[in-house]
Amino acid sequence: MAAKLGISKLGSRGGASELDVTHEINVTPFIDVMLVLLIIFMVAAPLATVDIGVDLPATAAEPAPRPDKPVFVTVKPDLSIAVGEDIVARDGLSTSLDAATKGRKDERIYLRADKAVSYGDLMEVMNTLRNAGYLKVALVGLDGRS
Repeated sequence: MAAKLGISKLGSRGGASELDVTHEINVTPFIDVMLVLLIIFMVAAPLATVDIGVDLPATAAEPAPRPDKPVFVTVKPDLSIAVGEDIVARDGLSTSLDAATKGRKDERIYLRADKAVSYGDLMEVMNTLRNAGYLKVALVGLDGRS
């Protein structure tokens, strides 16, 4: 009967034994789990991103106490920049700020911009402030508390 089934009966030393052990790992359950996880992440990933344009509302947070003489940098709708009440050129912004802060780079700068100013233009002004050494920049918004 062993000859009919194709099982060889060579001894334990000389060839294949009757009960060969296969050393292969069954990866089918692993692949199934990985495919389920892939589908879960493919469905959940778009939910984690925000691609919606939003007109940001006014803040409802308690305002921080203002210093006695704050330094305001204002970006007007025509993209002109003012330090305090004085209009300055973009390349002269750091010089004007040095004069307004008396050279103290650690003083907080209050940045305000008109709603018509684009986000990119506001970021350019913030980068100019950072390159000038002013790292403490506070954004000014309307008080939305009623």
